[in-house]
Amino acid sequence: MNGEEAGTEGKEQEMVAAQRQRGRGIYLLPNLFTTAALFAGFYAVLAAVNGLFEKAAVAIFIAMVLDGLDGRVARLTHTQTAFGAEYDSLSDMVAFGLAPALVMYEWALHSLGKPGWLAAFVYTAGAALRLARFNSRLEVADSHYFQGLPSPSAAAIVAASVWVGVDNGVSGADWAILAGLLTGGCGLLMVSNVRYQSFKHIDFKGKVPFFVVVAIALAFAIILVQPPLVLFTIFGIYALSGLVTGGYALLKGR
Repeated sequence: MNGEEAGTEGKEQEMVAAQRQRGRGIYLLPNLFTTAALFAGFYAVLAAVNGLFEKAAVAIFIAMVLDGLDGRVARLTHTQTAFGAEYDSLSDMVAFGLAPALVMYEWALHSLGKPGWLAAFVYTAGAALRLARFNSRLEVADSHYFQGLPSPSAAAIVAASVWVGVDNGVSGADWAILAGLLTGGCGLLMVSNVRYQSFKHIDFKGKVPFFVVVAIALAFAIILVQPPLVLFTIFGIYALSGLVTGGYALLKGR
């Protein structure tokens, strides 16, 4: 082997070693958002245990925002990996599966005894099954729709209901039965076959009429006036929309 061949072989070995080294690492930026969402879910549990239910609810909504950013950041920076997808699912399970159930349990469901923790478990199990089904059907699923209520939306309904109660000075024990039905219902909707719009194909880069920008500004203003009630209403309508359209399709025989 002459010097040129040896040099070429050495460079190839260095390139292979560098690729292996890159393969062992993970991309920092998108996983920072995922970790922040995970922490928000963890904080929501700690806040609820200490009776800080409003902070717990806000933490879950912060986790929703961060969860929406990590995937977009990964796509924009071309840093999508299998590790990131799995890590995101585990973070979702904590922030949108475990945290809302425990927050609701600490606020209201504990007063029901066994039916209370059963409702919380139905929600948690529903979130776990929802995420597992979603991950297993990524390649064949219709990107225009979600099958079952998305776990962030279910978490928003549960968290916002607690936030509304706390904001209006309502005792969770007084609404425990209703809270149990709401929590268990969200859990069942997550594993149902009800279809929900995904809104994944909205073109954020395209041009829109001026009144759309005005409407968005007004929407933000309305949310800021009464955040818990408005958020509960928005996500409650979204949850009902799937049931209404599904029922309409059944009536039409489709």
